[in-house]
Amino acid sequence: MLNTRLVTWALALFTSLSYLLCVLYGLITPDSVHMHTFLETVLPAFTWLTFGSFILGLFESFLWGVYIGLVFSLIYNALYRRWAKSEPS
Repeated sequence: MLNTRLVTWALALFTSLSYLLCVLYGLITPDSVHMHTFLETVLPAFTWLTFGSFILGLFESFLWGVYIGLVFSLIYNALYRRWAKSEPS
């Protein structure tokens, strides 16, 4: 069984860190790489790069991690309860 709170926090922090790395990558690479296009596509209302948009993108990334962590751990735990073999004594 997965600890839902632990998985949710881990994925929320992972997606937030990934967002920060993507922004950093977009700032240090040339425009031909188009990192900002990807972020504008996957994060609603995000535009490259103002302070307000940066904070919004960080918040949206965190929420995506929360969503994925909650849904994944709840589905995993439901399937585990249904199909896991009994553990040896």
